[in-house]
Formats: sequence, structure tokens, C-alpha cells
Amino acid sequence: MTDQFEPNEEDFSIIKSIAESDMDRPVLMLNLNRYFESVSFPDGKLYKSYMDVLSKLLESLGGKILWQMPSYGQPLGGEKLHEIIAIWYPSHEAFLSLRKMPLSEENFKLRAMCVEHAVLHRCPGDLFLD
Repeated sequence: MTDQFEPNEEDFSIIKSIAESDMDRPVLMLNLNRYFESVSFPDGKLYKSYMDVLSKLLESLGGKILWQMPSYGQPLGGEKLHEIIAIWYPSHEAFLSLRKMPLSEENFKLRAMCVEHAVLHRCPGDLFLD
């Protein structure tokens, strides 16, 4: 079993290749999150702190949360989720920089305290231009 917060090396190598190329482009990361019950999603203080730090971190990267919404269940499949968040990054390089910014340590500490299970999907980001 792999740690859900450890990067999938195959997918990350693709992201790195794109980020290092002249073909880097915006990317949308669809975050499917289940939170620990102790977090009291969506009104708990810890959850709100996590979202506040995440928003500031994204802003520093030029990224933003396009939308986020609670999940009320899954009619097909068996993955219990609390929230789905669509996060837009101006480039794959910006996404990779997420771990190197001044707020990164605090963000990842809060994420570990809040998120019980996460799945991240990489999607085209150039379909969501202002």
C-alpha cells in the first residue's frame, strides 16, 4: 500500500516533463477529499485554517480555487468523499512549486491533520480562462 500523499512517480514524471518543456500550460487539479471526522467539515476551525492557508499558497503561485463543493454521496462506486475542489494552476511548473513556497510547510501540516483520504486528477487547465 502506498502513502496517499506520496507522489505517483509515473504521473509526476509526466508533469515534470511538461513543466520543463516549452509546452507547459495551465493545469486543473480536481481534488477528491475525505476529511477526518474530528475536522468537522465544513465548519470546523481546523478545516477553515487549512482552506485559508491553501488559498494564500495558491495565490502566491498564481493559482486559484475555481470551485469547491460538498459531496452528498456516490450513487456508483464506493468512495466516500466530503468535498470536491477544482484548483487551477497557471502551469505545471506552478503546481510543482506548491511544495517549495513559504507557506508550503504549514499547508502540508494542516492537510495531514485534515485529510483522511485524497485523490487528485490532472485535467486540462486551458479550458478555464477568465
